[in-house]
Amino acid sequence: MGLPDYEITGIEEREGWVRISARYNGPISCPQCGGKQLRLKDRRMRLLRHESWGTRRSLLQLETRKWRCQGCQRSFWQRFPGILTRRRATEPFRRSVSIKHYDGISRRRLAQRESIASATVERWFQDYLRLQTAERKSAPCPQILGIDEHFFTRRLGYATTFCDLKNHSVYDVVAGRSEASLESYLSKLEGKHLVKVVCMDLATGYRSLVKKHFPQARIVADRFHVIRVVNHHFLACWKELDPAGAKNRGLLSLMRRHRHPLKPEQNVKLSQYLRANPVMELVYRFKQNLGYLLLNKRLNQNQCRELAPQLLRMIALLREQPLPQMVQLGNTLHSWREEIATMWRFTRNNGITEGFHTKMEVLQRQAYGFRNFNNYRLRVKVMCS
Repeated sequence: MGLPDYEITGIEEREGWVRISARYNGPISCPQCGGKQLRLKDRRMRLLRHESWGTRRSLLQLETRKWRCQGCQRSFWQRFPGILTRRRATEPFRRSVSIKHYDGISRRRLAQRESIASATVERWFQDYLRLQTAERKSAPCPQILGIDEHFFTRRLGYATTFCDLKNHSVYDVVAGRSEASLESYLSKLEGKHLVKVVCMDLATGYRSLVKKHFPQARIVADRFHVIRVVNHHFLACWKELDPAGAKNRGLLSLMRRHRHPLKPEQNVKLSQYLRANPVMELVYRFKQNLGYLLLNKRLNQNQCRELAPQLLRMIALLREQPLPQMVQLGNTLHSWREEIATMWRFTRNNGITEGFHTKMEVLQRQAYGFRNFNNYRLRVKVMCS
C-alpha cells in the first residue's frame, strides 16, 4: 500500500475500481498531550482515494475511531500516518498526481484519467511545489552568482533571476529589475558573505546593487553581452558612414562576425568591399582587434597585467574619435573596464542563466501564461533546480 503499519483486511474489485479495506495497527496517542490512556467514544468508516494499481483506480476504506484522553480530557478523532486531516485522498495518491503533472501530463487529461477535478490537480500540484521549495529554503547563497532579467508579463513587467552558476540551478526569481524593487529582497537575504563572484550584463542598476549588498564579491562582465555592445555600436557607425552598404544583408552577416571562421570566398568578398571603403576598413580592423582581445580567457595575473594597458589604449582611442557611436562605445567600456578585465581570469558567464530563461519561457507557454507571480516562482524554483 505504500503506507506504514497498515494491514489489508479485504479487497473488492468492481467496474474498474479496487476497494481496499484496511486497518491501522500502529500506536495511537493524544495529539494534545501525547497521552496513551484513551477511552473509545465513537467510530465511523472513512473512504479515501488511494494510489492507482496500474490502470485500476483504488479506494481505501478505513475505520476511524473517536477517543477521549484520560489525561487532558480532550476528545479527538484518530489520525493516520500518510493521511492528513480533512483530506479525502491519501498522500501517496496526491504525490503521484503531482509527479505526473510535473512530468508534462496536462491538468485536463490527468483529471479525466483519475476522475478528479482539474482544479484539484492544480491545487495538489501547488502543495507539492510548496513542499519541494520548503526543503530548499535553507539553501545558502551560491558562491558564483549569475544575475539577469527576463520578461514576465505586460502587467508586472520584468523579473530578475538569481542563478547558481556553480551547481547549474536557479537560486531564486524576484519580480522587478529596478533597484527599488530588489532592495527589500536583497536586504533580507542571508549568507551574502558567501558570494565570491557575480556575473552580469552591462546593467548599471545591478552593478550598484551588487556593490552595496555583496561587497566581498568580484563582478565579472558577461562576455557575450560585451561583444554584443561592441557589435551594436560598430554596425550603427557603419550605417552612418555607408548607409547603402549597411543595407546589404550578405555584407551585414560578414561584418558582424569574427574573421577566423569565414570561408575563403567570404573573405574575398569582404576584402573587396573594405578596399573600396578605406574608412570602414580602419573601423573594421579596430573592431576585430578589440573583439579578439575580449575573447581571451583563463589567463593568470601576469598575463592580465600585460593585456590591461592594451585595453586601456583602445578605450582611449575610441573616446577620441570624431564618430559619435565610437565615443559612446568608448565611454561604456571605460565605465566597465574593471569588470571587463576581470572576465579574462574567470570563465563563468551568464549562458547558464540564459538557458534557464528559455526553460522559463517553455513553462509559461505550457501554462498559457501566469497571473500570479508566486505560483510562477514556485514552479521555476522546483523545475529549474
